[in-house]
Amino acid sequence: MSQPKADTPAPETKTAEEEPPRSPREIRLVMIGLVVTMLLAMLDNLIVGTAMPTIVGDLGGAEHLSWVVTSYTLATAASTPIWGKLGDLYGRKGTFLTSIVIFLAGSALSGLSQNMNELIGFRALQGLGAGGLMVGVMSIMGALVAPRDRGKYQGMFAAVMALATIGGPLVGGFITDHLSWHWTFYINLPLGVVALAVVMVTLKLPKVRSKARIDYLGAVLLTTGITALTLITTWGGQEYAWGSKQILGLAALAAATLIAFCYVEQRVQEPMLPLDLFKNLNFTLVSLIGFVVGFVMFGSTVFLPLYQQTVQGASATNSGLLLMPMMFGMLVVSLVVGQAVTKTGKYRIYPIIGTIVMTAGMVLLSTMGTATSSFTSACWMVVLGAGMGFLMQITMLVAQNSVELKDMGVASSTATLFRTIGGSFGVALFGALFNNRVTATMKERLGDAAANGGGKGDPSSLSPAALRELPAPVQDAYHHAVANGMHTVFLWGAGVAVIAVAAAVFMREVPLRGAGSPAKGDDKGAEPTVEAVAI
Repeated sequence: MSQPKADTPAPETKTAEEEPPRSPREIRLVMIGLVVTMLLAMLDNLIVGTAMPTIVGDLGGAEHLSWVVTSYTLATAASTPIWGKLGDLYGRKGTFLTSIVIFLAGSALSGLSQNMNELIGFRALQGLGAGGLMVGVMSIMGALVAPRDRGKYQGMFAAVMALATIGGPLVGGFITDHLSWHWTFYINLPLGVVALAVVMVTLKLPKVRSKARIDYLGAVLLTTGITALTLITTWGGQEYAWGSKQILGLAALAAATLIAFCYVEQRVQEPMLPLDLFKNLNFTLVSLIGFVVGFVMFGSTVFLPLYQQTVQGASATNSGLLLMPMMFGMLVVSLVVGQAVTKTGKYRIYPIIGTIVMTAGMVLLSTMGTATSSFTSACWMVVLGAGMGFLMQITMLVAQNSVELKDMGVASSTATLFRTIGGSFGVALFGALFNNRVTATMKERLGDAAANGGGKGDPSSLSPAALRELPAPVQDAYHHAVANGMHTVFLWGAGVAVIAVAAAVFMREVPLRGAGSPAKGDDKGAEPTVEAVAI
């Protein structure tokens, strides 16, 4: 990114970087709106996932079911870095409020959908807004709270994450059973109105007027590359074989556009994603750790309920509650680590401990079999949750502490993007490994004729209700197949987690900025292309 010349005077008006420290009361008021917004972002897919069978039964188009999720994920991943950059260029408050409005419009229209094509399109609109929700929350918190003091608020966001993960499936099931699937989208509206009102009234940030040109070409190239990667992880091994011309074509498209993106970003005045950020060792390493955390977390939360329902006999509603040990471990550790970072200003040890504990949790979960008790699996989930608790907020904190305040939005969006892509890769790879292992085990135990779930289709997609209708020998074979599939999934997950351990070891201890302390490079003056007035 271009820097002002030494003899260029800074504007007389106040810039975002020169904002005075906020009082704890001001911050707490703003946090209410940020917490509600984060709840919006995290609840949506969890609630909608529970209602999907009912939605398909009402609207039809089961062959397009995956696109209800894929369209949302694509739009979210592709728009995340763009929202971050827009916040840096034109002010975080305005772009954050805009993303909330778009998300609510997509939610309302999704609830009004009359067919599957409409739902897919409106979910894409909803995902476009969702891309700015998490980025907005993290970048605004980064602008208001110094990294040294941010641990005080980590527990709040960890609690929201735990509440969303546990409560999402429960709320989705209740709404579907007692109201209608339309309300799985309408429930976002009152929450969103509260978030909008609180943020508009309590958040005071400079309104930035930038004369810099938007990097449209970079935005198009990055969006195309991310879209191609997301489609590869969504379709690979599922819709198309990994060696098919469709997947290979997408891989070539992703490689070409991302290489072109890197070329363009080195030559534009105001790049969409400044590649200089990755010259900072900590930023690069923490981005890699965030990718692995997303890979492990999303893969675990998708496949653990399947094991609990099919092998351990839990109901769909109770499977959400059975994830509580993992969320409890995550919440408690995140609270403790946040307070420790605030008191000491030291953080390097926590990613090292967290990645090791997370890897151990994946290894322990890989030992689960058909005879594993709910108590034993709960203990292993606590270990995994504790490992992620060391990492969830620390990764964002280190990313934000590694950049100047003017790049806070793009740093937050990049950290979120790597976690999102990691989750997409995790679900796709785990899904392919799981399906292959389940099918292979069923063939070993029952032969080709009976390996299709007793004539009821793909064994990897049998529901617990359909499973109970099968003969006892088929049920027993399927239980073993699912257990073997889980063993493969978590063992591979442990192997990927080792990468995060190596990255954490090489991370350096860089002092955290205190309240009111300038960010790295702030003494160079404000960029001459930006003016700001308080709003």
